[in-house]
Order: sequence, then structure tokens, then C-alpha cells
Amino acid sequence: MKRLIPAAVIALGCALTAWAAEPAPLTTLGAVHVLTNAEASHALPVAFEATVTYFRGYENLLFVQDGDVAIFVRPPAGAKLAAGDRVLIKGTTQQSYCPLVVAQTITLLHHGFMPAPIPAGFDDLIRDEDDSRRVTVEGVVRAVDMVLSTDAPIHSLRLQMTIDGGHLEADVDSVDANALENLLDAEIEITGVAAGKFDDKMQKTGVVLYASSLADLKILKRAGTSPWSLPITPMGQILTSYHVHDLSARVRVHGAITYYQPGSGAVLQEGTKSLWIATHTHDPLQIGDEADATGFPDAHDRFLNLVDGEIEDSHVPATITPQPATWEQLAFWNTSRPDGHQYDLVSIEGRVVTEVREAAQDEYVLSSDGQLFTAIYRHPPTNGHLPPMRQIPLGSTIRVTGICMIVDANPFNPGEDVPFDILLRSFDDIAVIARPSWLNIGNLIRLIGLLLLVMAAVGAWGWTLNRKVRRQTADISTRVEAEAALERKMALLEQRRSRILEDINGSRPLAEILEEITDMVSFRLNDAPCWCEVTDGARLGNCPAEAATLRIAREEIPARTGPPLGTIIAGFAPGTVPAAHESEALFLGARLATLAIETRRLYADLRHRSEFDLLTDINNRFSLDKQLEALIQQARKKAGIFGLIYIDLDKFKLVNDNYGHHVGDIYLQEVTLRMKHQLRSADMLARLGGDEFAAVVPMARSRAEVEEIAQRLERCMDAPFAIEGHLLHGSASVGAAVYPEDGASKDTLLSYADAAMYAAKHTNK
Repeated sequence: MKRLIPAAVIALGCALTAWAAEPAPLTTLGAVHVLTNAEASHALPVAFEATVTYFRGYENLLFVQDGDVAIFVRPPAGAKLAAGDRVLIKGTTQQSYCPLVVAQTITLLHHGFMPAPIPAGFDDLIRDEDDSRRVTVEGVVRAVDMVLSTDAPIHSLRLQMTIDGGHLEADVDSVDANALENLLDAEIEITGVAAGKFDDKMQKTGVVLYASSLADLKILKRAGTSPWSLPITPMGQILTSYHVHDLSARVRVHGAITYYQPGSGAVLQEGTKSLWIATHTHDPLQIGDEADATGFPDAHDRFLNLVDGEIEDSHVPATITPQPATWEQLAFWNTSRPDGHQYDLVSIEGRVVTEVREAAQDEYVLSSDGQLFTAIYRHPPTNGHLPPMRQIPLGSTIRVTGICMIVDANPFNPGEDVPFDILLRSFDDIAVIARPSWLNIGNLIRLIGLLLLVMAAVGAWGWTLNRKVRRQTADISTRVEAEAALERKMALLEQRRSRILEDINGSRPLAEILEEITDMVSFRLNDAPCWCEVTDGARLGNCPAEAATLRIAREEIPARTGPPLGTIIAGFAPGTVPAAHESEALFLGARLATLAIETRRLYADLRHRSEFDLLTDINNRFSLDKQLEALIQQARKKAGIFGLIYIDLDKFKLVNDNYGHHVGDIYLQEVTLRMKHQLRSADMLARLGGDEFAAVVPMARSRAEVEEIAQRLERCMDAPFAIEGHLLHGSASVGAAVYPEDGASKDTLLSYADAAMYAAKHTNK
């Protein structure tokens, strides 16, 4: 007889089995630190305590340490931490350059003491022996700059230092510009968290140190002489002061040769890794062979390579298949992912826009997915007679194979698009996929030539047809000359179009670009008057006085969205018949005008967003800081004064809680309008964030005048606000500061005004 097992027991057994399958969380930082990347890739759960050694929230930088073990953590959005906080971190592991933790929650336990820093040298840092740990480094400052960011609430000092063994970059969180003084050539001791700099394949290219404040920087010895008091060195004698003591060890690498330029450089590729070898050799090397290279490691601007390289060709063929890629994949630059394409052998398709022969190289400008890039073939050493350039009809679709070369990654941030070139090894790296339409000037000329031969054969039939043949031949010759002239004109037109595209991406004023476009259209229309009317009322170009009597042809300037941006107009003699090329010329001009106007509008919109608050459309904190700096410089020269007023709305949180954020936003807009009406035209109102505002009074004659404006700003809140059926009673606390009586710097003025405001708020309570 079978024995029945209760369902509850079965369910309990299943639950216990599932519980046993779940891995237990790693509860110490040491247990996480010893993981390999392969182990960390399984997203193992963690729950451990550690001390925060550095935190920069707007860049998601968090380093923690427990004892002598440290690690990098990706904090959750909105985390607010400070160096010295003891925290409980719960999350999962992730592979990267070395294992890290992705935190789901970070709980503040208490504020404690920072781990004691350990002395470190360049060899320790570049070999990751002290990665993520709090270290102390001694070195000499070569350069120091204030790093300003419109997105960052905290500015920082960036120091370029030489230490025993190499170069180090240090970021110190500080807004004190005075700290820049007297640091050049000083011997310093700096304490911070050690980290690495990486290229787009997550290969290490340098060392960076993150320090939380100026208190972490100690000057051991100032420079004996100010750099600005040194004698002027003639530019022709600069190198007489150059001296390097280099102990870098030679290294050897292996891979397949994917590119070689004698006397310049070569590329070795092994799997997903590629390396540029700077070499002076002119030895014959075979692209596609396996080879060894030896040289000295070097990294500049996040580019890793070997210098003074020597290459030994094994003459053993290797199989390296070009990786098909899109413009988006090749242009994307990210130091946090190992899948970049710098120095890789790739292939990409594009349409030929133009081709240029230069003394050192041939260039093909291609368009792919609406973006431009350049394929370059560098000429081999010759005796002055260059081989003919491979001519490819414009408009052809081709596939190019070569080395992806990022032009310059230094000004860009991870996650942005960067310009790139494709280095061709030979003309065989160009494959024509599709040729342009057969209906072009060259084919028409060939057709006319064929007709001439036919007419010549017909002329042999007899003397009676001779006059007719001559007349037809003359007509055809005239047409050939006209077609040739048209071809020359089209070439000049293409040059003008290329120039306009360069100006659109440059700094030339929009009005001049639009006039240049109308000139190009006029040139295509045999110098017919042409002008442009923009929707804001501006008229640019050559609009004759007798325009009302001309035959008018027009083309709207379309917008990507919304109504047209304007109109391109051309005038012709009365009674003339419209020609096909008129609409083509006007269409081309209208599309170029669209690109020019929308490009400049996008730039203006981005600039406005960086300087104005999106909700209230008044200046933001960034604009306020710039205005204060400018007023301080002006006041120092003219011994003038100005005022700063700090305004904080009372109980604004209750508005959001009781009526919702929509009413709260309208309330902020209404408050802004009232305050603007209390200010003069020269005064500036800015929103610092949330319910905090500031007003700058640049033309103040006395403290009483500033305080009178502050009282007006406070009293303008007395009348209630009627918002969507609600009657709101608001008030504000106001504090004022006067330069230079209350402070001689931007930060001290803001602090004084803020303190005065809080004193007023306490009094109001």
C-alpha cells in the first residue's frame, strides 16, 4: 500500500531546494576582492561593510576600503555620501578591468575615520598593486588647471605631476581658484584614491588620483623661481632645456601585421586587441603575416602604443578577417567597455562624396548613415612620381577595408561619438559595390561622340547630303561645348557646396552662410538674381529693385518638424520658360539652408539650456557664477560696489505636498514673474535650484539701495497667488550681501548672503 505525502511537505521541500541553490552573499570586502573577472561575471550577491574613501555623485564614482582591501563601486542614482562614511553595501558583482560591485542599496551606518593612506610609487600604481586604495604620493607639479563643468555641482583642480617612475594626473575637488597660485614646479604630497585611465578597449593608459579636498594636498617645497619670472628662451633653442632619464623596460608582443607604413608605423592585431607600433624601419614586411614586435610602452591622450619599435616578420600567414562595422560602432568611444575599434582591421560601406589627391596621401570622403568619415591611402616612398589615384565616380557606393584610427579622443568623454579615419593598405582595399546612375555628363558625351561617327558615315553617301551633314555636325559640336562647359560649372558648384558644408560646421555667421548659398544658386542659374527670405523677416542675398517685374521661382526651406523655415527665391526675365535645372538648383539651396539654420538653432538651444533654468526661463547657477566673477573683476578695477540678494521661498515643500508638483511648478513661475517686476533692467535674477533664487544688483550705490530692493522682493510675496482654483499664501526669506564689504570673492558673497537669509528665516519663525 502506497504512503501518501502531504502537499505542504512537498512545497516545503521545494522551497528548501531553491533556497539551497541561491548563493550566499559575500559578506566581506576581502571575499569580493579576491574574485576573478570570470567569477564576478556571475553577478554574485554581496552585503558587506566598508568605509567611503572617495565619492563623486555626478560621475557615479565611488571607492570604498576595508582594512587594506579596496574596490570600485557603481552607486545607485541619488546616493549622497562623504569620505569617511561607514556604509553597508548590498548589490552584485560585475566584471570590468577588474571585479567591481554594482550597488542596489547603500546604507549609512555612521561617520568614522578614513583608512590610513600608504606610500605609493609609480610602479605600484601602474601595476594595479594599490588600485582603488587610499595612497600618498610625492611628486612635482608640471601643470594645474581648474576643470569647469556646466553639469557638475563641484569644480575640481586637475594636476599633472611627475613622480619617480612616470606621470600622474590628480583630480582635487575644490572651487578655490586661488589654489592654482604658486603650485607650478612645487614639490607636493597628495593623498587620494588610486585609479586607472583606459582606452576604448579598457586597456590601461595611465594613472589618476582622486582627492576629496585641498586638505589632502600638502606643499613640501615651493618652486625656487616663479615660472613667469624665467628669462625668455628663443624658440629655436627650446630643446636645449630638454632632459629625460627613462628607465622604461622593453617589451615584446605578438600578433598579425594588419598595416605597415615604412619608416612610420605598423599595426599588430591579436584577437580583439590591436596595437600601433611606431617604428623607423624600412624593412619589407608582409601584411597578413604573424610577427613579433619589441619596443617601449607609451600612452598619450588615452592612446596606447609602442615606440622605437622593431618588428620581426615570421613569414607565416595569419588569418585576420576584417570586422564589418557601421559608422556608429566605429565612432562610439567608451573607456568602460572593452569593445572599441581603435587600430582594428575593419570594413565599412559608404557613398563617395568627394576625393582629393595630396602630396602625401589620397583621401576619399564617404557618407555612411548620414555621417561623414575619411578613407586615407598614404603614398609609399617614391622618387617623386606618384602612381595614379584610383578614380571612383562620385556617388558610387564602396566598401573600404583598413585600420580604424580615432582622430583625437582627448576632448571627449566616455559614451560620446568621436571622429575617425580609415587607413587603407592599398587600392585593393576599395571595393565598388554600386556605381552611380548611368545618366550623367560623361555618358552623354560618349553618346554624342557615337552620333558624330554615325553622321560622318552617313556623309559618305553622297555630295547631296554634305551640307546637311555639316550643319548637323556644327550643331552637335556646339552641344558638346555646352555640355563640357556645364561639366566644368558642376565641378565648381560642387566645390562651393563643399565650402558651405565646412562653414556650417564652423563658426561663420549664419547670415553670411545663407548669402553664400544664394550666391551658389545664382551661379547655377547663370547669375540670375537670387535671395532668401527667412521666417523671422530677414532678407538675404541679391534682391533687385525690379523684382516685381521678373518671373519668380521659389522653393520653401523645409524644417525637419514644423512649418517651413523660409523661402529661396530666384528671378528671371519676364516671358522666359522655366527650365528643369531651376528647380534642381533651388532644391539644393533650400536643403543647404535647412541644414545651416537648424544646425545654428540647435547650437543656440544647447547654449540657452546651459545658461537658463528650463522651468522659469531665468538665469541658472552657472550664469550667476559667471556674472559674479565678471562683476568682481570690474569692481576691482574701478573700486566699485554691487549687491547680491539670496531669496528662499518659505514652506515651498507644503505646496508640492498639498497641491502636487504641477501647481508647485506654476507657483515657482508666478513667483519669478513677481520678483522680476521688482528688479531694474540691469539687475539679474537667477534660480539656484528648488526654491532658492538669487538677484544681482550691479549698479548699486550703497548698502541701503541693495537692502531696499531686497525688501521689495520680500514684500512682493504678500499678495496671495491664484493657481488653478487654489489660493496660495506665500512668503520668502531674504538675505543681502555687498561687495567688497561682505566678501571679496564669489563664494564668500554667496555664503554671507545665504547666512543673512537663514538669519531672516529664523526671525520670521
